[in-house]
Amino acid sequence: MARSQRKYDHEYKVQAVKLAKEIGGAKAAKELGIPEGAIHTWLKAVRTGQLDIGEGAHTPESAMSLEEELTMLRKRVKDQDKEIRRLKEENEFLEEASAFFAASRRKSLRPKE
Repeated sequence: MARSQRKYDHEYKVQAVKLAKEIGGAKAAKELGIPEGAIHTWLKAVRTGQLDIGEGAHTPESAMSLEEELTMLRKRVKDQDKEIRRLKEENEFLEEASAFFAASRRKSLRPKE
């Protein structure tokens, strides 16, 4: 039987991450009664900039360097370009298929001679 996945709101994640930074991920997970993997996922999201935990949360050691940020953003742009290309190809295929089926439908609706 599949477990239902719990949803955590943004504020809960922020507080959990702050606690994990103070006492460690495993201890915070145990104290909060949540999977350790969830804490680690949120910590990674903070490092990559996907989860904002507010002002003053980063120390100079934990903040991304400009080079790391640039590398991350370039990868994101590359991934998005790839996705856009795939979606354009799918859209083109669907337009062609739609035209084909519309033409065949018109053909089948013509009166027989």
